[in-house]
Amino acid sequence: MGILENKARARLFYKYLSKVYDQVNPFIWNEEMRADALELLEFEDDMTVLDVGCGTGFATEGLLEHVDEVYGLDQSRHQLEQAYEKFGKRAPPVHFHRGDAERLPFATDTFDVVWSSGSIEYWPNPILALREFRRVLKPGGQVLVVGPNYPDSFLAQRLADSIMLFYDEYEADAMFKRAGFEDVKHAFMGPSYDPDVAITTVGRAPE
Repeated sequence: MGILENKARARLFYKYLSKVYDQVNPFIWNEEMRADALELLEFEDDMTVLDVGCGTGFATEGLLEHVDEVYGLDQSRHQLEQAYEKFGKRAPPVHFHRGDAERLPFATDTFDVVWSSGSIEYWPNPILALREFRRVLKPGGQVLVVGPNYPDSFLAQRLADSIMLFYDEYEADAMFKRAGFEDVKHAFMGPSYDPDVAITTVGRAPE
């Protein structure tokens, strides 16, 4: 398990990263990548969407181009404070909550879409979190998770494993199917300097 696959250490990490997150983020997860990921989902205006690990609200902004209402959740108070400055704290069309991906504070069968980008790599138990996603999704609801693709070289793999969760499409397939999702598919995307740096997985909750 990597050093940042620990909730307390991840919160401390984002306490400081939150100050420059919006300046650093475009070099890793940019608007073009977000748009490519959004195209993998089917949206209707009245859908209710949950953005898990919403951070400062970068993905939330993109989601609001497709739906009227988004719920955002993050464990970092400092990241959420940045999001509050953009959207307000608890006013439609965005409703922010501080919470844990492994214990979502929402009722079963609540959301049409659960989205999570740049968060899974910090979860100590990704299967547990993905099962929570399935629980809060309505039957037939869609899930999308963006995480870091496992590097090819041995040295890069060792470094990656020491920091956080990295995985390939075979591991992603296994995780999502163990969590109970169907129609699981994967896409690779990234900035121009590393077009396969991220792996995006989509699936559906059983009907």
